[in-house]
Amino acid sequence: MSRQVVEVQPLSRDPEEGQWSTGLCECYKDMGDCCFALCCLPVFTCKVTSAAGACPCLPLLDCIGCVPPASLAMRASVRQRYSIPGNVCSDCLYGCCCYPLSWLQISRELKRRAASYASSSSSSARYTALDSLQGAHLV
Repeated sequence: MSRQVVEVQPLSRDPEEGQWSTGLCECYKDMGDCCFALCCLPVFTCKVTSAAGACPCLPLLDCIGCVPPASLAMRASVRQRYSIPGNVCSDCLYGCCCYPLSWLQISRELKRRAASYASSSSSSARYTALDSLQGAHLV
């Protein structure tokens, strides 16, 4: 009778995957971006969108209607990219009621994920658009 040994390797998973790395109101964790957004929010949102690999003019569409489409799209994109739970209703709520805070959270998330990617040795195609953020402020 032969015996077989079955070894199951644990899946390596990003410890931050599945949740936002900072809360919505944790602006104090990146004072440079907070001041930048306070002084000129439209330019800040365009820089964040560009750093995420989307068209930098996309946030200019947010002034069209009562629901900001670019904010909604960027938040949903970041959630999907990093497997963060949420839904369109919560994205819409944050985009309408907490517009600057939502953009600041997206910016912090992109920078933290880019920094954690830079420190890890694994490569992934989903981080390629974030190379410009590694170790840098958006300011």
